[in-house]
Amino acid sequence: MATERPQPPLVGEERVMLRAFLDHHRATLAMKCEGLSDEDLRRRSMPPSTLSLLGLVRHMAEVERGWFRRTIAGEDVPLVWSPDEDYQAAYDPTGSTRSEAFTAWEAEVAHSRRIEASAASLDVTGHNARWDVDVSLRHVMLHLIHEYARHNGHADLLREGVDGTVGA
Repeated sequence: MATERPQPPLVGEERVMLRAFLDHHRATLAMKCEGLSDEDLRRRSMPPSTLSLLGLVRHMAEVERGWFRRTIAGEDVPLVWSPDEDYQAAYDPTGSTRSEAFTAWEAEVAHSRRIEASAASLDVTGHNARWDVDVSLRHVMLHLIHEYARHNGHADLLREGVDGTVGA
């Protein structure tokens, strides 16, 4: 089944637009992975890099968990693939499967949406222990939009290297 990618509105309230842009970028990452085998998803960009489409999905699960659950919601949950707080560890897809990575990523996205929707405003703050700073929900949403956009550029190149697919 093809991923449905929402198009952000051209005009709208700030929170609605942030939510829409974030969901657009989440869907873009999923689209870049459609129709590929586990082996294709694990294919690395070039030595010595461990970057792969599956690694990007795993990394973004960690990013969602870190910013929404740990920072904004203050949940005491470990990272999934980065036990030493090294987000780079998630990039290495060795032994990982589409099912495992997407199940974790989709669960984290669901948590993130719940946390965002239940927040009273974009001014709600949480503490990022890694950097020892307080940040607003607005900052977290903008940061994730930036993070997805950057990694979706990587996903474009990775997908083209796997099967020549380019665009959108």
